[in-house]
Amino acid sequence: MRPGPRNLITDVTGLRVGNAQDAELRSGVTVLTGDAPFAASVHVMGGAPGTRDTDLLAPDKLVSQVDALVLSGGSGFGVAACDGVMAGLAAEGRGFAVGEARVPIVPGAILFDLLNGGQKDWAENPYPGLGLRAYKAATSEFAIGSEGAGTGAMTARLWGGLGSTSAVLENGMTVGALVAVNALGSATVGDTAHFWAAPWELEGEFGGLGLPAEFPADVEPLPFKRPGEATTIAIVATDVAMDKAGLQRLATAAHDGLARALVPSHTPLDGDLVFAVSTGATPMRDPLADSFLLGHAAASVLARAIARAVHAANSRPGDRRACWRDIAERG
Repeated sequence: MRPGPRNLITDVTGLRVGNAQDAELRSGVTVLTGDAPFAASVHVMGGAPGTRDTDLLAPDKLVSQVDALVLSGGSGFGVAACDGVMAGLAAEGRGFAVGEARVPIVPGAILFDLLNGGQKDWAENPYPGLGLRAYKAATSEFAIGSEGAGTGAMTARLWGGLGSTSAVLENGMTVGALVAVNALGSATVGDTAHFWAAPWELEGEFGGLGLPAEFPADVEPLPFKRPGEATTIAIVATDVAMDKAGLQRLATAAHDGLARALVPSHTPLDGDLVFAVSTGATPMRDPLADSFLLGHAAASVLARAIARAVHAANSRPGDRRACWRDIAERG
């Protein structure tokens, strides 16, 4: 397993990602879209999710493909980012055909960033506009860290952010991850700069520090956030052809990566959620063996993407919360 050429989810050919953020709002939106509609499903393990149109992604529901997926800050207000993405898709004539009408299919998930120090006293909900901007900005290259949906995200100790990784398997299959990390738990071990995800790191992509000499195995973590304030929302993607049932299983397996990278995770106070996407460009040669490998790869790329999100995040002057670079520089 090796990173793809960009080490981004867009190493899955045909996918594009766009970010839009507002520095004063300290929030933003990230959109995954593609050159064509793609199959998608979802699995939720957190106790406090915020979503839109995820029921459509169940294996027994009519719609087999979506036009975009949205990750947004803003809590319940951020769900409206999907409206802006729908507007952008509609302007291009894209969407699910019902007679002469076309309805863009845009499921989304949100995270809570309303208490991060940004200016939230808006007169008009800013998220539809951010969603449209993010959709229009979608390309194969995009920034991670304090960008898009990760702009105002936080973890227990440090600023969170937007992360992405990819992996190309020995059999040629490609898997990628995109994640906005706003977790109740911590991505780093104790008071150190070492990442819980270190065993899955490739090519020093988040500092190359490895694991610390000692683990705080006897620690009983306390919640640093209040109910509803935490969520890690993610997308894993592959070029291998999979239906919605297979993708739901892939999303379920990917949650292992979230648990590898954040301690604790999947708490009653988090809305942890993973979408899974297939562009269908590559046929599945061996349904059993390929599915097994894809599940492992999805968990690995998601763990790495979470660490990359925190590793790349920035703090601002006067922040009460540090970013990873701050603690790394202090040793």
